[in-house]
Amino acid sequence: MSKRDLKKYLSSLPKEELEEQLLALYDKFSEVKAYYDFVFNPKEEKLEQEAKVKISNEYFPIKGKRPKLRRSTAQKYIKHFLSLGVDPYIVADVMLYNIEIAQTYSAKRELKYSSFYKSMYNSYKQVVEYVAANGMNSNFEARIKGIYEQSFKQKWENMKEFERIFDNFE
Repeated sequence: MSKRDLKKYLSSLPKEELEEQLLALYDKFSEVKAYYDFVFNPKEEKLEQEAKVKISNEYFPIKGKRPKLRRSTAQKYIKHFLSLGVDPYIVADVMLYNIEIAQTYSAKRELKYSSFYKSMYNSYKQVVEYVAANGMNSNFEARIKGIYEQSFKQKWENMKEFERIFDNFE
């Protein structure tokens, strides 16, 4: 069904039926519920803190388990924040936090997984592009530079790629 057809269908419905359909969507799909919960009560700081706790738990688990080091956890939150329309400063902060916590972990323990370094590079590239696209360079330049410098300090296998991204950012 095209957007035009949907618009035509919705305009033909009486108000009561439209309300019933929206309520059914709210009950049936958690994404719809999350969207409306956010629209009517946007607790962005709470969402940000929840995301940071989950991300740090990937590297420094509270319950004594082994760290999982999953970039996907952060990516899920970032995608969710983008779909909700969360403030770009909060999205960029979470993106940077993800890399910073990973670097804190790798400073304590050397990692031999090239997939880890590649995923951190992808995250770095993504955040630099996001910050530039939203015109927030001056707000996050110090943190972006810090991540780049830390990749050299820790002798990451792809540190030259971090340098290239940072040079383009400047």
